[in-house]
Amino acid sequence: MNTLNFSLHARRSAVALATGLACLAAQAQSAKVEASVAVGVAGIDGSSADRAHFDQYSALQNHSAIGLLGLDYSLRDEAAGKWVDFTGSNLLGESRELNFVWKNPGLWKFNANYGELVHQDPNTLNTGLTGLGSTQPGVAAIAVGAGVNVNLQTKRSGLGLGFTRIISPAWQLALDVKTENKDGARLSGGYLNCITLTSTTCTALLGAGTLPVLLLPEPVNANHTQIETRLSYAADKFRLSAGYYGSFYRNSNAALDPSGVGTAAATANAALLSLPPDNEAHQFDLSGSYDITPSTRGTLKLGYATAMQRAGFVGAGAGVNAGVGTNLDAKLVTTSAKLGLTARPMAKLSLLADYNFQNKDDQTPLLNYNLVGTNRQLPNTTIRSKAQASWQFNRDYRGTVGADYEFIDRGTFTASSTATGVNALRQQTAETTLRADLRRQLANNVAGTVGISSSHRGGSNWLLPNAAGTPGITDVTNPAFSFPATSGAVFMPTLADRQRDKIKLSADWQASEQLSLQFNAETGTDSYNTPTIYGLRDSRMSLFGVDWAYALSDNWAMTGYLSQSKQTLNQSRYVGTVMAFDNTNLGASIGVTGKANAKLQLGASLSYVDDKSVYAQSPDASAPASVATQLAAGGLPDTTYRQTALKLFATYALEKKATLRFDLVHQRTSVSDWAWAINGVPFVYTDGSTVAQSPEQNVSYIGVTYIYQLR
Repeated sequence: MNTLNFSLHARRSAVALATGLACLAAQAQSAKVEASVAVGVAGIDGSSADRAHFDQYSALQNHSAIGLLGLDYSLRDEAAGKWVDFTGSNLLGESRELNFVWKNPGLWKFNANYGELVHQDPNTLNTGLTGLGSTQPGVAAIAVGAGVNVNLQTKRSGLGLGFTRIISPAWQLALDVKTENKDGARLSGGYLNCITLTSTTCTALLGAGTLPVLLLPEPVNANHTQIETRLSYAADKFRLSAGYYGSFYRNSNAALDPSGVGTAAATANAALLSLPPDNEAHQFDLSGSYDITPSTRGTLKLGYATAMQRAGFVGAGAGVNAGVGTNLDAKLVTTSAKLGLTARPMAKLSLLADYNFQNKDDQTPLLNYNLVGTNRQLPNTTIRSKAQASWQFNRDYRGTVGADYEFIDRGTFTASSTATGVNALRQQTAETTLRADLRRQLANNVAGTVGISSSHRGGSNWLLPNAAGTPGITDVTNPAFSFPATSGAVFMPTLADRQRDKIKLSADWQASEQLSLQFNAETGTDSYNTPTIYGLRDSRMSLFGVDWAYALSDNWAMTGYLSQSKQTLNQSRYVGTVMAFDNTNLGASIGVTGKANAKLQLGASLSYVDDKSVYAQSPDASAPASVATQLAAGGLPDTTYRQTALKLFATYALEKKATLRFDLVHQRTSVSDWAWAINGVPFVYTDGSTVAQSPEQNVSYIGVTYIYQLR
């Protein structure tokens, strides 16, 4: 890249913009105009491997230097009832943003925005794949490391338009439309069956009778459009709002069809990998509130929504049973209702209650797709309710007690379908939570809150899937008989009986006129009870954090925070391992900003993040000796992510309207993730492709910006 060309282009653009803004200001002499334009250049060091994490969302993808250009324009003309705002940032980069607002306060408002966002995948691929990012990539076997290095990226380009019209003091109409295109390729793989294939291409590439795992990046070329409109009415005591929301997803790529894994027609059909299909949803809602008394308000919200997925099957007619149609014709109808009441019957007493009902009716047709059973419908009815009371004991104490209830009915199991791969299901679960909070004003400068909660979830009988290949389920009245320990059945934690207990503490302390601190701490446990000991048994979490701010003087201030969170999961697998998963996240930051003199302002911050996951493993009592041998050789290694970032900035006022800004960032990142590499050995696909990223990354960024303000 030619940095000089960027700099000259940015300078010419800045002059043109400044001239245009000056002309606008001259045309609106009776109005208040504020405008600024920023132009500069930024550079970054290090190789693409060193910049993998830093470059994920930066404006410097694939460049060592770029030009910087931004602008801000504001016009206020009260006499004419005109209000205009226009901003643009990173206009020369790959993640630019433009925002425009034009309104006549009290009558109407029009807004428009355009944005681009590029995401660079931090992993580097080494592959012999041809046509990468297309729907028909070519797979070729290579020796490990003998391919071409590739970094995947996706780009979002979004446009939004909105208009609001105030029809009268009581009526208002709003319309918003957003559309976003997403293009590029993202990391994914495919699991292809070559067991029955006799193609010489397949056997030569992958070996006879293998189940290959191939690197097959997903080609991305889709559009998501959203439309929302709302008509609102407001009177002294009564408020009403009716709205519509529509979501439309269209994917230009229906399937991924790799070549090079066979030449027969059957091979082509077996290799097809379906991509996210087109779908759409429509939602209507009506909500309102009424002030029953000056201190009592009731609320109501009704909703109706349909979601549909009617995209055709990929390869329909070749791999789909006769008579099942050419698409799923999926339809989900959701109806909802919410009632609420807030009241203050006494000066010291506040009450709140609400009831929320939602029913999802799965109307997808039942058809036999796999010669074993039909697809399964997934209806769902959820009821959530809440009751809460708060009492102001005196000026120092305020207490709150509440109860929450959640009931979920997953509907009757589709008798003609099979529950392959699932050990047990449950139709209904119900959870009740009791909670209490107490807030105390300890002094004029200290306030603290303590809260506790306890919840219990239970449910209906467990449902045992029938033998493989037989549709339906069986209601289990004796879990000990139907799920003996030797069955190795694992129960989903979202369905299991659970006891959850939590306690939270928080405090605000204005230690002095210069120093303020905020503390928060939280801890909780989950205990699961299922017919067998396998699966998730219990979990624990804890969180502690402190934020502070200190004014060194009228011109200098410091801020910072320190936080630590920890989560532990204990689980076990039949004839496998008992594992205690432990994740600890530590974060800290300190910063200072201030004015050295009337023209020079300085700032600096230093932040640190340390995220570590530990997998403590031991053999289960049912495990064979081979598991103990494997663990003795080393189980899953730790996963770590550490990052240290130093940021410095300085602004210097060259004159009343002109400022020069300097930015310097140095970032060090350390990554160790066994999902993609162990001890420097990258993950290897069957065709020899690898995925890896540099475990140690160091990068520095420097930017210089000239800012001109017009007032």
